[in-house]
Amino acid sequence: MNPQFELFDIDNPCIGVCQSNKKGYCFGCLRSRPERQFWHEMTTEQRREVLRLIVGRKQRIEQMKQRKSQQLGFDFEEDVEIGELF
Repeated sequence: MNPQFELFDIDNPCIGVCQSNKKGYCFGCLRSRPERQFWHEMTTEQRREVLRLIVGRKQRIEQMKQRKSQQLGFDFEEDVEIGELF
């Protein structure tokens, strides 16, 4: 089987935020330190895997945000008058 020819390079997912959490994941692109450091040395398949991992991380963050808002009992999408909260 012939290897697939890549017409386009996979762009770096960096958005220029470049700050890490305690575990080393960037707040902007959600990559780990090694994923950021070795991006330019990675093969196309490795880069695709990193992008797949980023999607999963985004989903987990959204799930955590939803759970947290449910625990607090607030709907942050809904406009609430200050007087209603107290």
